[in-house]
Amino acid sequence: MTVTLINGNHENGSSYFEAYVKDLSSSLKLKGIKTNNFTLRELSIIPCNGCWGCWVKTPGECLFGDDTVEIRRQVINSDWVIFLSPLKLGFTSALLKKVQDKFIPLVHPYIELVNNECHHEKRYDRYPKIGLVYAREKDTDDEDLEIVSDIYNRFAINFKTEFGLFKSIEESPETLIDEINLH
Repeated sequence: MTVTLINGNHENGSSYFEAYVKDLSSSLKLKGIKTNNFTLRELSIIPCNGCWGCWVKTPGECLFGDDTVEIRRQVINSDWVIFLSPLKLGFTSALLKKVQDKFIPLVHPYIELVNNECHHEKRYDRYPKIGLVYAREKDTDDEDLEIVSDIYNRFAINFKTEFGLFKSIEESPETLIDEINLH
C-alpha cells in the first residue's frame, strides 16, 4: 500500500499540527506502508489559470511546470491521498485548494453523466481514495465540519474516487491507519 500525505499547513515551525503530521508519517512507515510526503509551503506551486492546456496542448500535464508534476505522479500511483490542514475561517488551507485545482489533468475533458450530473471522464483506470485530516479552530462547529466534508465528497466525485476518511488530529495516528487499512 502507498499513502501520499499532502500537508497544507501554512505555518512553519514546531506546532502541534506539524508534530502530528510527522508522527502519522512515521507510524505509517513503521506499519510497512510506503509513504510520500509533500509539505506544500515548501514547494513551488503555480495556481491553475484555467487555460485548459492540460487537456488540449499537453494532455494530462499542466503547461506550467512546477512541483505539482511530482505530486500528481505520486498521487495517481497511490492507494490513498490524505490531505492535512488546520481549518482556517471554517475551511482547509488555500494551499490545499491550489494543489487540488492542479489535479484537473488527471481526468479527461470529456463529460459523462453521473447521478444526473455532468462530470469529467476518467483518464486512468484507478484513482486513490482520499481523506482529510484536520485541526479544528477554536470556533469550529458541526456546521463547519459538515460543509468541509460535503466539499471533499464533491471533490471525490469529480476525482473519480471515494472520500473514505474524515478525521481530526484529536484522534491518534494509529486510529487513522486502522481505518485506512479497513477500506
